[in-house]
Amino acid sequence: MPIEIIYRNSHCEWIDVEAPTQEDLDFLHERYEINMLLLEDTIDPNHLPKYEQDNSVKFFLMRENTELERASLNTISDISTKLGIFLMKDIIITIHRMKNRSVYEFKKEVLLAENAAIRSEKIALNLALKVMKSFDDESDSLIETMDNIENEIFLKNTNSTSQIRRLYKLKRKAGLNTRILNISSDWVDKFKTLGIEDAAFEDLKDKYKDVATDFDHLNLQIANLIQMYLALTDQKANQVMKVLAIYSMYFFPVTFIAGIYGMNFQFMPELQHKYGYFITLGLMGFISLLTFIYVRKKRW
Repeated sequence: MPIEIIYRNSHCEWIDVEAPTQEDLDFLHERYEINMLLLEDTIDPNHLPKYEQDNSVKFFLMRENTELERASLNTISDISTKLGIFLMKDIIITIHRMKNRSVYEFKKEVLLAENAAIRSEKIALNLALKVMKSFDDESDSLIETMDNIENEIFLKNTNSTSQIRRLYKLKRKAGLNTRILNISSDWVDKFKTLGIEDAAFEDLKDKYKDVATDFDHLNLQIANLIQMYLALTDQKANQVMKVLAIYSMYFFPVTFIAGIYGMNFQFMPELQHKYGYFITLGLMGFISLLTFIYVRKKRW
């Protein structure tokens, strides 16, 4: 996609570059004297969030949460995409490898009447707030999914391997998002150096704290839910073993009697008794009945 001028007024100019080519980076390097190493950071898919200043150029590298559902959840690029922001005097340049939701949404808002005199620092702040909102939306979605799994486990009393897979996926997502947010504290703090009003900076800071707290809580809840799931699984397995043990109690004395009369002795008085067979069967049934009554009385 070619370099696009999204907005221009007497105070600032906003330039956006989506999926930049090497020619685009070379142009930005020559036209705006931006360090090529900083430009190359914007196309590295796994680069961590950061803030860096090179002469008069202030560089914010953010990561925005994406709604893409990927099979693998191994790196931060599986759940997020980068947004590079270069701030110079009266100029803001945004660079991203793929379509960015924050940029797409604020493209429409920047054209509203209340933004007629907006400055580049304020554009960067609004983009940062939308980046934080993407993590806020993700935390709400993960919490809703976790609540559904919890209801299935404890209210519907279902237990399947799919649930532990979903819990594992939630754990991976929450962990990767937490990692991104922990590293993002650096560039969030640097917004205070842009000269924006304190109230606007505190809005960004509060939003960051809220999202980071939500994911910390989510990580804790998922870990607890996994432990409870495994405990319930063990409990059900123990219940099955208990039932099998109770049934073995019924057959143990019966098997013992059958084993005695299965011995190959010549002189066994009961063998010559007319009703010996029925007496032995009755004894077996009586012992089984006593065992049943005992188990019911103990509420096993």
